[in-house]
Amino acid sequence: MKNTKLQAFTPLFYLVWSDDLLTQKEFTTLKDFINSLNVLSEEEKEYLLSKVDISNPPSRNELTQWKLDIEKSIQDKSSIKSIFDIAKALSDQDLDLTLIEPDFKKLENDLGILGEEALQNFKTKAGSFTADSHTNASFDIQKITQILDGKEAAIIKRVKSVISRPEFAYETSTDINVFRQTVYKWCKILADENLGSMAYPKEYGGGGNVEDYFAIMETLSYHDLSLVIKFGVQFGLWGMSVQSLGTEKHYAKYLKDIGSLKLPGCFAMTETHHGSNVKGLETRATYNHNNQTFTIHTPNKNAQKEYIGNAAVHGQMATVFAKLIIDDHDYGVNAFVVPLRDPNGNVLNGVTIGDCGHKMGLNGVDNGTISFDNVVIPKENMLDRFASVNDKGEFESPIPSDNRRFFTMLGTLVGGRIGIPRSALAAAKSGLTIAIRYSDQRRQFGPEGGSEVPILNYRMHQRRLLPHLAKTYAVHFALQYLTSRFLNRTETEMQEIEALAAGMKSYSTWSTRDILQECREACGGKGYLSENRIDALKNDTEIYTTFEGDNTVLMQLVAKNRLAEFRKTFGEMGSLGIINYVYENAKTAIAEKNPIATRRTDDEHLLDGEFHLQAFVHREKTILASAARRIKKLIDGGLEPYDAFNVVQHQMIDVAQAYLERIVLEKFQLAIKAVEDESSKAILTKLNQLYALSQIEKNKAWYLEDGYMEAVKTKAVRKIVNQLCWDIRPDAVALVNAFDIPESCLFAPIVAHI
Repeated sequence: MKNTKLQAFTPLFYLVWSDDLLTQKEFTTLKDFINSLNVLSEEEKEYLLSKVDISNPPSRNELTQWKLDIEKSIQDKSSIKSIFDIAKALSDQDLDLTLIEPDFKKLENDLGILGEEALQNFKTKAGSFTADSHTNASFDIQKITQILDGKEAAIIKRVKSVISRPEFAYETSTDINVFRQTVYKWCKILADENLGSMAYPKEYGGGGNVEDYFAIMETLSYHDLSLVIKFGVQFGLWGMSVQSLGTEKHYAKYLKDIGSLKLPGCFAMTETHHGSNVKGLETRATYNHNNQTFTIHTPNKNAQKEYIGNAAVHGQMATVFAKLIIDDHDYGVNAFVVPLRDPNGNVLNGVTIGDCGHKMGLNGVDNGTISFDNVVIPKENMLDRFASVNDKGEFESPIPSDNRRFFTMLGTLVGGRIGIPRSALAAAKSGLTIAIRYSDQRRQFGPEGGSEVPILNYRMHQRRLLPHLAKTYAVHFALQYLTSRFLNRTETEMQEIEALAAGMKSYSTWSTRDILQECREACGGKGYLSENRIDALKNDTEIYTTFEGDNTVLMQLVAKNRLAEFRKTFGEMGSLGIINYVYENAKTAIAEKNPIATRRTDDEHLLDGEFHLQAFVHREKTILASAARRIKKLIDGGLEPYDAFNVVQHQMIDVAQAYLERIVLEKFQLAIKAVEDESSKAILTKLNQLYALSQIEKNKAWYLEDGYMEAVKTKAVRKIVNQLCWDIRPDAVALVNAFDIPESCLFAPIVAHI
């Protein structure tokens, strides 16, 4: 700047222009500040105002010169704690800055340029902070591992030991027949280790421990995911459908052989034209009074069972979901055990099996199609825990309501919607471990005259990976909470738990999909090589967003559950309910939507867990109430409820997403409170802050639109997300090492020597 007296303002102008975007709000704030400076003449004020003219931004050369002038004037960089300190170092003796210090610091706050991140713009000399950043764990890795594993540590360690054996070396053949046989052999080893039967009652050869079963599924997911799905189909879907839907006679007849893999089986629900809509299944199970049998029949090609794991090669029996027909009356979907092959692998009469062939991933799993041509099975093959046919040929059920009986039957299978998100979580951990380790040792570019720098030191690379790392830790604790809720469930909680499981399945699998894509890109060409495993992780988890329920459909289920809970709280959203809600929301608005709160940008506030949770809760409640009011308005206007829900389907996804984000944050915060080791608590707190603020940043348009935050605050959030990424970077490698993934499972040459 020509006027030396005004050089003190150079760092301020450099910062507001350095991201090439001076907003109207920032311009107004700066204009008011400059005009308030009584220590300046009108001519000096006019000159300063010319430097914040939106229509006339400084050139790149001018910006560069400003930065050089600043760096030349700062001698002792360690003494610089704020932008005001830089201004003092630059100030001319004719300008006493102490007179405007309060106003200057308030301006820093209003513009959201507080903190170390803003100062780093001027600390690149005498040793580059970018080049100097390096891995240096601030905590005991084993203690974080213990926190993550919790009381399941023993079974997790045991499974890791098994899958680290030489016989679990990855199959490299591209022949799917070879791959399928290898996966089958792996499953047999796990069965011989009594891991497959872990969830079954002890009296039927099992371990009697469902919690351990989920931990086994998640830990196996560090290995080949075809193994996980084959394992899950055999011991989870097939075995646990018998356990959940059958009775003692079925347990005694099947469970021991299922657990030992002597009896491979399938879970035959999905049909070609009926996936998520289980009620619409067309396969029929017609009761025959004369000999007390059922005839299982596929009425048309589109009613064939499709994508059925274990069907193409190994399955000998299947739990088949079919409409029960007695005397031409449809009693809804029920479950039946139907033989497919004899013990020698020969397909039985009346059964037609096809092979789904090569898929995007999971090619070690033998998915197939199954059709039935009037296959007769004995009466005892009906899984009759919730419905049965008595000796008189009459339908009986302890649950009189058809709807309630149907959802009770499906509710017993919620376990699959816990196993899949936990498996997806493990895949995300594997991808992040590979990408972050690689980023720590892969060097690229560097300061002039210096050596190349690890790419993990670059802010954008941190931005790509570290919020995902924080989210993965957050999802870990949320899935632990879901598992605990499921294991300790009561009948009155089941609808809520089913919705939570459906939501977390969607949240975790979508998260893994996005994480693995970012990990692939973050590893560049190396990430594209199959030898580095990200391709297998990506391809194998693609289907996770579809099976066990399409994610978008499941999110509608979550939203409907939240609306049902809303109605319980506020009635049918009649006038009284709306008044109650408005009153509740008004109290929130007074506390959280006042001008001070919406503009507050200091670090203490932005890093406060209470602020994070309040912001998430406010978003959840507001979106939910908005959807409820909109549906009511549409129905009151004469629309059928079915059509009304269709009109607001996009909004229903927002309802579910806001609910799940709040749950994930809340459970992460609660988990941290229980941590006793201070260094572990400190790093987990940083991850929690990064998860919370990166989600707020993602949703900033909503917060701005709602008036919950002003632009200055969302901009400050963005900057503090950057700063948290920078602060977490030295611990990033240690944080992925805390997942304690066996090196034989990672098996990626780009991280093998680390």
